[in-house]
Amino acid sequence: MTASPTPRTFEVRHVQLVRALFAALAAVMITFSTDHSAAVGLAVFSGFAIATALVHLVSVWLVFPADHRWPSVVLGILCLLAGMAGGIPALRNDTLFFVLVIVWALATGLVETIVGWRARAESRDTFVVGVITLALGVAMLFVSPQFSLAYAVEGHDFTLTGTTIGVGVFGAYAAIIAVYLGIAGFSPRKEVSA
Repeated sequence: MTASPTPRTFEVRHVQLVRALFAALAAVMITFSTDHSAAVGLAVFSGFAIATALVHLVSVWLVFPADHRWPSVVLGILCLLAGMAGGIPALRNDTLFFVLVIVWALATGLVETIVGWRARAESRDTFVVGVITLALGVAMLFVSPQFSLAYAVEGHDFTLTGTTIGVGVFGAYAAIIAVYLGIAGFSPRKEVSA
């Protein structure tokens, strides 16, 4: 007689909900900030990436069985490295913002897309998050950091820059991920038969 595995206290839904929370915080911080500079964008991205890295790395032991841990380890390391690189105030500039977000989005998006594709139905949410993250990376490739458009509204002069657009695109991504992962976390799960 074999012993049945003990049920885990934490499940994938808990990982999704905590990731949704951190993504929502990033989206709110960008949405309600009047400053959409690279320094602010990198500060928010850095916090988001480090928090997401901690969620992935903690889930390695609390959520996933030994044979399903490698994606969380890889994602945790990628997010931690990106977050740490963006967390150095002296290096924060427009170029670093774009390079860091694009590389992070393409790398983590590719990992999540591959993991979700290989697992099929069990990881549909992982696949979708991976595709959305890849879309962030591709969208950021089309935003030029050198773009600048001066305009006036009711006698007040403003300038729309590529960095402002890039930070806004990241904020929109964070909002979409927050909503998607929140819905996924609260969705009912099918019972898995042994």
